[in-house]
Amino acid sequence: MRLSLVLILGLAYITVACQTISNPKEENYSYPIQKTDKEWKEILSDEQFHILRQQGTEYPFSGAYWDNKKEGTYYSAATGQPLFSSKHKYKSGTGWPSFYKPIEEDAVKEIVDRSHGMVRTEVVDSGSGSHLGHVFNDGPAPTGLRYCMNSASLIFVADGEELPAIVKEWQAKFGK
Repeated sequence: MRLSLVLILGLAYITVACQTISNPKEENYSYPIQKTDKEWKEILSDEQFHILRQQGTEYPFSGAYWDNKKEGTYYSAATGQPLFSSKHKYKSGTGWPSFYKPIEEDAVKEIVDRSHGMVRTEVVDSGSGSHLGHVFNDGPAPTGLRYCMNSASLIFVADGEELPAIVKEWQAKFGK
């Protein structure tokens, strides 16, 4: 009974630790890809819209990529922008895909998040300001960081697989 209570409280804490209600658009930064909510809803699933555009989160251990061990690249589900490499992914035990660094330093932006009575660092893609998750200072070497991401905010493409149209569009526009 006591162990069950500890596990439940631990999962509740982790869930809250990866949530946010901050708005990255409040920052004075102009993202290259800007769309109306109507346009986002046309290209994103309901879950993706909730996470990427409304700063939601998925339940731990529920997303498609938290335990993905394949080699490849993780792209923004909003823009097709490359964000993380499987080479930088590790098992954090939190139930969300975790990385110790982005694929390129400028792939993500970090924004102070003061929601839920705490101060955290929200992570958004630098292409559209879409919410991906949070970064914490409890990760492994060499960075000591844990980029705790929502699977629904990502598209994974295994090495050697065909790139989806959204990734090809990103590459055509931005050459990456």
